[in-house]
Amino acid sequence: MKKRVLILGSTGSIGRSALTVVRQLSERLEVVGLAAGRQLDELRAQADEFRPRAVGLHSPPAGNAWRQGFPAKTRIYHGAVGLSELVAETEAEMVLVAIVGTAGLGPSLAAIRTGKSLALASKEVLVMAGEIVMAEARARKIAILPVDSEHNAVFQCLGEAPAAHLRRIVLTASGGPFRTWDARRIETATVEDALDHPTWKMGKKITIDSATLFNKALEMIEAHWLFSAPFSAIDVVVHPQSIVHSLVEFVDGSQLAQLSQSDMCLPIQYAFTYPERLPSPVRFLDLATVGRLSFEEPDHERFPALRLARRAGEAGGTAPCVLNAANEVAVAAFLERRIPFPAIARCVEAAIEAHKPVEARDLEVLQRVDQEARIAAVEWIRKKGYP
Repeated sequence: MKKRVLILGSTGSIGRSALTVVRQLSERLEVVGLAAGRQLDELRAQADEFRPRAVGLHSPPAGNAWRQGFPAKTRIYHGAVGLSELVAETEAEMVLVAIVGTAGLGPSLAAIRTGKSLALASKEVLVMAGEIVMAEARARKIAILPVDSEHNAVFQCLGEAPAAHLRRIVLTASGGPFRTWDARRIETATVEDALDHPTWKMGKKITIDSATLFNKALEMIEAHWLFSAPFSAIDVVVHPQSIVHSLVEFVDGSQLAQLSQSDMCLPIQYAFTYPERLPSPVRFLDLATVGRLSFEEPDHERFPALRLARRAGEAGGTAPCVLNAANEVAVAAFLERRIPFPAIARCVEAAIEAHKPVEARDLEVLQRVDQEARIAAVEWIRKKGYP
C-alpha cells in the first residue's frame, strides 16, 4: 500500500524536491494533492504528471479560465480558505507544508484536526503559533515531522532519548553570503548580493533570511516548540561547509551530529518514510573529499537576528509572531529595493520594542497581532523616509 501524500507549495524549491523523492520512491509514495501559490503553468504540468485527486492555487488569476487544463475529475480549490479545505477533504496520510510565510498555518491546523501526519517545512507556522499547533498535535496524537534540514537533523540525533538526557541543541548556519563581509560593506549589500547563497539554492524569501540569519532566528523558535527545549539550551554555530546539519549535546558530554550532502531530498524523504530508511537520490558524502569542516561563533553585531530571536522567544506570547510578521514585511521591502539590507533587522527590532506581548493561545489574537505588526513595520519604513 502506497503512502498518500499531499504537497502544499509544490512549485517551490521544497515542493520540487519532494516530487523528486516521489519519483524515486514511486512504488512507496502516491501524490493525492498538490497546491501552489501562483505558478499556474507549473502546477498544471505537475498535475498532468502525478494525476492528483485535488489541486489548489492560493492566488489565482481573475476569472475562471485558470481552472482549465487540469486532468478530468480533479477537484480544484483556491484561496487561503480553499487550501485548508483541500487538506481537510483530501484522503492523504501525510501533508507536506512548504508554503512560504504565515499562509501555511491554516492548512497545518487543518491537517492536524483531520488526523493527518504533518511534514513541516514552513518555519513560520511554529514561530507564529507554536503553542496552539503543538497543543493540538499532542491532543490528537498527530506526528509533526520536521523537514528543515536543521530540525530534521536534530530529530534524527535525538531518536528516542528521554528529554532529561538532552543538554543542548546546536543549530548550524552556513553564515550566508555576508559571513566574511565587514559591517561597512554589508551596509551597501544589494539584492543580488543577498540572493547569492554559497551552498543552498532556495526561494527568494528564505535566501534573504539566510543572509540576515533570520532563518536561524526562526529556527531557534521552531526548535523550542518541536523539541520542548528552553532557549537557554538552543545555540547556533556557523559552519560554512553545510555538511553538519545540526547536532545535539547530552548531559554526559556526548554530541551526536547528522552529516550529509546539502540536498533537501534527504530530510524530505526521511519525513515521508519515517521510521524507515530507504535508498535516496542524494549523492553520498565522502569526508576525505570534503577535507575540512570548520565552525565559528556567529557575529551578533553584524547579524542581530539571533539576539532578536532569543529576546522574542524568551518574552514569549505574541512576541515571536511580531518578529516573524515584521521580518516578512522588511524582506519584501528589501527585495523591492525600497530599503537597504541592514534596515531589515532594524525594522524587526523596532517592531519588537513597540510590542507588549500577550498570551498566544487564541488564533484570533495571533492573527490580529500579525496584522498590527505588519502595519507597524510598514509605518516604520515610511517614517524612516524610505519609498
